[in-house]
Amino acid sequence: FFSQLFLNRDTMPKPSVGKKKALIASKAVQQGVNTKQKKKTRTSVHFYRPKTLKLNRNPKYPRRSVMGENKMDQYRILRHPLTTESAMRKIEDQNTLVFVVDVRANKYQIKDAVNKMYKIKAQKVNTLVRPDGSKKAFVRLTPDFDALDVANTIGLV
Repeated sequence: FFSQLFLNRDTMPKPSVGKKKALIASKAVQQGVNTKQKKKTRTSVHFYRPKTLKLNRNPKYPRRSVMGENKMDQYRILRHPLTTESAMRKIEDQNTLVFVVDVRANKYQIKDAVNKMYKIKAQKVNTLVRPDGSKKAFVRLTPDFDALDVANTIGLV
């Protein structure tokens, strides 16, 4: 009986190379590979937060259902033309139209709104805020446009 046991043990195949590697790997996992790490010497007294990965935003859904449209269109900017005596004198003498405009509108927006509404080119725009809080715009037209003709088409004169 014992002789058969020794025979079987001698005839058994030796552990394969794969099994040896697996044993080495398991031992490395249990004990750890780099067990002795040298502590890094700090040369500066300041600590700078390490740079980490910054991913671009990739939203799952838009945070706003509708994009906001421009509320200051030409109809909001130009309230109405002025028809006072001094405004009429400016139309005749200085080739200038006078409008009451939105207080938040700037000169570029007023110039653009006049161009869109009446298809005329403005040479320059002067503005002032009246004591009642509204804004008045003096729109000087280019020499190739006549303010009197434009006032007739608008219905001022």
